[in-house]
Amino acid sequence: MQDDKRIDSHKLIYHISRVNDWLHGKKIFPVYAEAGVFSGCNHRCVFCAFDYAGYKPVALDKKHIRRFIDEAAANGLKSILYAGEGEPMLHKDIVEIITFTKLAGIDVAVTTNGVFFNREAARETLKHLSWLRISLDAACRNTYSAVHGTQKEDFEKVLNNLKVAVEIRNRNRYDCTIGVQFLLIEGNCEEAAPLAGILREIGVDYLIIKPYSQHPLSMNREGDGIDYRDFFHVKKELENLSDKKFKVIFRRRAMEKITDERPYSRCLGLPFFTYISAEGDVYPCSLFLGKKEFVFGNITKDRFKDIWLGATREKIMEMIRTQWDVNKCRKSCRLDEINSYLRELQNPGPHVNFI
Repeated sequence: MQDDKRIDSHKLIYHISRVNDWLHGKKIFPVYAEAGVFSGCNHRCVFCAFDYAGYKPVALDKKHIRRFIDEAAANGLKSILYAGEGEPMLHKDIVEIITFTKLAGIDVAVTTNGVFFNREAARETLKHLSWLRISLDAACRNTYSAVHGTQKEDFEKVLNNLKVAVEIRNRNRYDCTIGVQFLLIEGNCEEAAPLAGILREIGVDYLIIKPYSQHPLSMNREGDGIDYRDFFHVKKELENLSDKKFKVIFRRRAMEKITDERPYSRCLGLPFFTYISAEGDVYPCSLFLGKKEFVFGNITKDRFKDIWLGATREKIMEMIRTQWDVNKCRKSCRLDEINSYLRELQNPGPHVNFI
């Protein structure tokens, strides 16, 4: 089950020039951004990281996200994921947002619960998306309803939307990769393998099995007491379900790191990444969502270049560099592998010239 998309690793090795600039102390712009264009959600998942934000139906105006996209593209942003603190497909202009993002030269992807990714959405967006990932954390409607906090009928609706998306993608030979993610917890662990079978039949490209990562501000504590070593048997059950067209990516490394000590003491990856909320606030990452003292600026008021190179961001980044305790961060976060890589670059061991 080779992870050829490096989902359980990182891709900063493909951005050598920017890494080299960072390593030599130059100011750099991010490679990747995540944007929560809509903060409301039609589901109430038991493991939601952003439940503390209250699911307020705030939408980022398309004119502001368009200006950000144009400015960010001019300054070297390579990709953007529309996901964030809510359900992005609830934004009334999401199709247009995806379209102008791609046309600006930025690779674009979407993570969604899939309920609203219907035939029309698939027809209009798959041609522009690098990848689509749907959260589907069960193999039957009863478990799905319990885990996602929604009506049982949504389960069949999402499966049908997946079938339609695969059909449209294949018929038009679009390059979009269509995947599903499954967050492994006590309540659904027996359904990973059955779901893999369903998805392989549909023609989905991959299924990710990932661990719960506790957000420190989240009200739910679904992951308390989980020892993911107890779930490693699931990996064995899934191994025979992968083939040339369908991959199961079991994120064992991420699961092991939940209990492992971090090999770094500072978050080094933040210059390569940023998070934008539905209110337009620019954060170092989603860990700080809602904490105004960590807001670099707001794209509805200021140019992104001015925010990124501004004194406020510099002050916050210096505080994070010198005072922030990474043990307050989420375990196995998105930047974890990047941090380990950058720390090694800064602190090479002996005999590095003997390649």
